[in-house]
Amino acid sequence: MSNYQMFEVQVSQVEPLTEQVKRFTLVATEGKPLPAFNGGSHIIVQMADGDNQYSNAYSLLSSPLDTSRYQIAVRLEENSRGGSRFLHQKVKAGDRLTISTPNNLFALIPSARKHLFIAGGIGITPFLSHMAELQYSDVDWQLHYCSRNPESCAFRDELVQHPQAEKVHLHHSSTGTRLELARLLADIEPGTHVYTCGPEALNEAVRSEAGRLDIVTDTLHFEQFAIEDKTGDAFTLVLARSGKEFVVPEEMTILQVIENNKAAKVECLCREGVCGTCETAILEGEADHRDQYFSDEERASQQSMLICCSRAKGKRLVLDL
Repeated sequence: MSNYQMFEVQVSQVEPLTEQVKRFTLVATEGKPLPAFNGGSHIIVQMADGDNQYSNAYSLLSSPLDTSRYQIAVRLEENSRGGSRFLHQKVKAGDRLTISTPNNLFALIPSARKHLFIAGGIGITPFLSHMAELQYSDVDWQLHYCSRNPESCAFRDELVQHPQAEKVHLHHSSTGTRLELARLLADIEPGTHVYTCGPEALNEAVRSEAGRLDIVTDTLHFEQFAIEDKTGDAFTLVLARSGKEFVVPEEMTILQVIENNKAAKVECLCREGVCGTCETAILEGEADHRDQYFSDEERASQQSMLICCSRAKGKRLVLDL
């Protein structure tokens, strides 16, 4: 289970990047350096809006070489649970937010001979810190960034003007410059590691094409900026310590059922399958893992699960709660 420490920061700047994306610059309240991080790291942002509490994970896009500030980019989601809407509509320069120390589930692989980055939409954010981290490295890299059109392409100007802009490739479906994924993956050099962050459809397309080309799975790395489906068949949930039983309906998560019934105390920071704080041991049954936290081996072991997003594979699940 991850060990996050929470602390306050001040919002020093809020910048609109597109109609739906804003960049937030965060600094320490006492002007001190912020905790160090490396490329691909994320933080948890906790927000209080009256009686409503929100908690979201956001990738750090600023340079790991500069700990005087953190920067995150937030896309206003149509079906927002409240966090992105709160940040877009209510947070301004001078406000304070509670954030976690950085954690990294999407780090660069030190042994890679080349890093190939594939981004979709707001999934560009972790790669910005990766690119900054590689600024003084001899290891080669290349970025392919997919968006609907130039107007929705956050950070377009910065990427076009990047000191190594020849390594940056922008793909816009509206202008007929879609990413030719099959050709890209067919031509990768030995020792290349592929990192993909974007909507589920992009991640699945990379997995499928890489499988067709027999690309070694250990060289493929994924991060999904939002879990698009937490629903599924209803099942019976048993809390072993109390003996309480509940039905988890199709449209609710295990965590929501537990919280609604005040059945157990469970810590959860992100509610997106990222932070690992709601990890719970499985005593009986199997989990349908939908998190971004566990490795494939950990998921296969069926020893524990993240109850904010994952469900049961069968009709009954017994947890150590």
